[in-house]
Amino acid sequence: MANAGSIEYDIELPDGISASLDGGFLTTKGKNGTMYRDFTHPKIRISLDSKVVHLKVELPRKKEKALIGTYNAHINNMIKGLTSGFEYHLKIVYSHFPMKVSVKGEQVIIENFEGEKSPRKARIMPGCKVNVKGDIVTVTGIDKEATGQTAANIERATHIKGFDIRVFQDGIYITDKL
Repeated sequence: MANAGSIEYDIELPDGISASLDGGFLTTKGKNGTMYRDFTHPKIRISLDSKVVHLKVELPRKKEKALIGTYNAHINNMIKGLTSGFEYHLKIVYSHFPMKVSVKGEQVIIENFEGEKSPRKARIMPGCKVNVKGDIVTVTGIDKEATGQTAANIERATHIKGFDIRVFQDGIYITDKL
């Protein structure tokens, strides 16, 4: 049995943000750059007025209810990324072997982690910038998913297997999400 009614979301675009719609592909432009995303679904309708993005689903089932909320969150994250961007702060922690962290091209290079001879590497996702200053690593970008994935890649590169993390606390850890 289908649920009665419909669900609608209206997302107003702030000043300085423009959007265009081609089929189910939404492209947004702002002062920080351009982002695009695919929002095609057979039951969810997306439309665009001058400064308002409309999302609507008729007679939604459980999956359509969840998906229209997800679409709403993605569009809001696109707008936030284009206006203020996303930023992650990571802290470099070591007790015995001093780590050297640097950025080379599309990778973060972590040298002398736990005294290892070969460096560990973490991938930087497209559209993200990584800055290392002292023991703080800053990851910035306009795409929330790419910025978060880059921070997770850096944190995951220093994961130690087979040791108690309460004792061996060396690594690079996410401290702030802005």
